[in-house]
Amino acid sequence: MSAPSEVLIEKISQLPPQRLAEVEDFVDFLRARIEDERFVGAASKMSEASFAAVWDNDEDAVYDQ
Repeated sequence: MSAPSEVLIEKISQLPPQRLAEVEDFVDFLRARIEDERFVGAASKMSEASFAAVWDNDEDAVYDQ
């Protein structure tokens, strides 16, 4: 385990039990946000081909700059 992880674990271990639930909720929130970002990125990547005909045209070329 890396030093920053060990420091974080030490800090968490010093918290009162009622605060541990808050830490767990926050970690769950952060993990969910990472998953959401991955999902949005994957969906965007998948839709590129579908929108290519709409986006790649001479009229809209000015927006590419």
